[in-house]
Amino acid sequence: MDPDQNPVGPVSAAPLLVVMGVTGSGKTTVGAALGQRLRVPYADADDFHSEANVAKMSAGTPLDDSDRLPWLRAIGSWLADHAVTGGVVSCSALRRAYRDVLRQSAPAVSFVHLDGPEEVVRRRVAGRPGHFMPESLVASQFATLEPLEPDERGIVLDLDRSVDDLVEAYLASAPSLRPRSQLAPPTDPEPDPGPGPNPGE
Repeated sequence: MDPDQNPVGPVSAAPLLVVMGVTGSGKTTVGAALGQRLRVPYADADDFHSEANVAKMSAGTPLDDSDRLPWLRAIGSWLADHAVTGGVVSCSALRRAYRDVLRQSAPAVSFVHLDGPEEVVRRRVAGRPGHFMPESLVASQFATLEPLEPDERGIVLDLDRSVDDLVEAYLASAPSLRPRSQLAPPTDPEPDPGPGPNPGE
């Protein structure tokens, strides 16, 4: 997706971000690094899960949407509380409908999608002992993933890059994370690649 893939709508004076992607994409590490670099509060969406959700995922059972809705609303509330001061949350936000729930609470939010091959993610998850999300759920995450659409404010970054590179890539693109109505027309526009391939956390 083009970094210019942003909707018309409100934008926060301070950065209000959701670092999204499948489990093992590096959301927590990159989100924490962005929060530190931007000097805004950081939260991990895993901390908003109920005990019942954690138990379900630990047993290898994907969450359903009734499990996710209270969780997404809690994250949206945190984003709304930080709309003025800015904030970063790491959250899978795999489906458009889930991101819509977050936008209902925090319309100015932008998304940073860490994307990459399933094989890379599987290796990462397999080497991550003690986490409640087992490797067996990686396939279900990729099956659920709906990439950002043209009317969603955000960018896509290669998850296989270093954390420092990813932070710098976000900072370089940040000025364009505004409504298109506030952007000058591009002098040499990139062709639109079209929609990408189409749970858990």
